[in-house]
Amino acid sequence: MQAVHTLRFGDPTVLDVVTGLPDPEPGPGEVTIDVSHSAVGLIDLLLREGRFKDHPGMPQPPFVPGLEVAGTIRALGPGVSGLSTGEQVVALSAGSGTGGYASVYRAQAPLTVSIEGRGIDAALAVSVIPNAAMAHAALTQVAHLAEGESVLVHGALGGLSAAFPGIAKQLGAARVVGTVRPGRLAVAEATRLPYDRIVDSTDLHNALGDEKFDVVIDPVGGTLRTLSLDLMTPGSRLIAAGNASDDWGHQVDTNQLWLRSVTVSGFNAGAFLPTHPRFVPAALAAAIEASAAGLMETDVDVLPFSQVVTAHRRMESRDLHGRIALTPEP
Repeated sequence: MQAVHTLRFGDPTVLDVVTGLPDPEPGPGEVTIDVSHSAVGLIDLLLREGRFKDHPGMPQPPFVPGLEVAGTIRALGPGVSGLSTGEQVVALSAGSGTGGYASVYRAQAPLTVSIEGRGIDAALAVSVIPNAAMAHAALTQVAHLAEGESVLVHGALGGLSAAFPGIAKQLGAARVVGTVRPGRLAVAEATRLPYDRIVDSTDLHNALGDEKFDVVIDPVGGTLRTLSLDLMTPGSRLIAAGNASDDWGHQVDTNQLWLRSVTVSGFNAGAFLPTHPRFVPAALAAAIEASAAGLMETDVDVLPFSQVVTAHRRMESRDLHGRIALTPEP
C-alpha cells in the first residue's frame, strides 16, 4: 500500500509519500476500499499544521491525512451486509479525519455508501457527496430548515459551503444566496451551483438591502458572524460551521441573541455524525440524489499523490475555483 504521511506538524513540505506499507484488513462492521480518489479539504490543512494537536483524540505525527475517499470495495469485514466486493462507493471518516490519502482505506460500513450505477464521476463524488451529507444533517437536524424558507451561505464557493445550495433547494428552500470576498465575485458568476444570487461579503448592506434570511450558514467566522445577526429576523437560525477567517478570538454577544430572538448553533460533522449515526443513511441518500440531479456541479482537479504538497499549497492560497482530489500512483 502507498500513503501520504504527515511526518511532523508544519507547512506542506512535511507531507511525504510512503510505499510498501501493509494493506489494512477490515474488522467487524468495516470494509476496505481500493481508493481511486481522496478528497483534499481545509481540515486536512489544519490537522497538518497541528491546530488541534492538544485536543483529545486528534492525530499525532506520523499520520495519514484525509477524511473522504472514493473507490471500490476490496473486502468486507464480519457482519457487513448491503455492500459487495467490487462495488463503487464513497466513504466518510469516522471522526479523527485520517487515513484517506492512501491506496487502501479501512472504513466503517455505516459511513460507506454505494454510487454503483448512478453515473456520478468518482472525483466529483468524493468531492461533493460527503459535504452534501454534512449539509443535509446541518439543515435538517440543527437548522431545522422548513419548506419555503430562505438561506444565506457565507464562503459560497468553499468545499462545505458549496454543498448547501443544492441540499437547501432539495429540501424546499425558496431562495439561497451566497457571499464571497470581492476577489471571488468573477469566479462566482461562472459557478454552476444553484445559488439564486452571490454577493460581496464586505458590502452586505448595499448588496442585500433589507433582505433577511431564515437560516444563515457561516463557515467563515470573525466579524462576518456578528454582521450576520443584522440579516436575521426573530426565529432565524445561524449555524457556525467553521472558522475560515482564522479569527479564533472572535465572540458573539449573547445578549444580542435574546434581544433579537435568534439562535446560533455550532455544527462540526466530525463530532455530530459519529454520535448521531441514525441520521447518516438519510443524509447520504439525499447527497447522492442531489449529486445525480446535477445540484452539486463543481470543477475538480485531480492530482497524483506525488503532488500532495502542491495540492495543499493551492488550498492555502484560497484562490482555488473548485475542489482538489488526489489519486494513488500507478
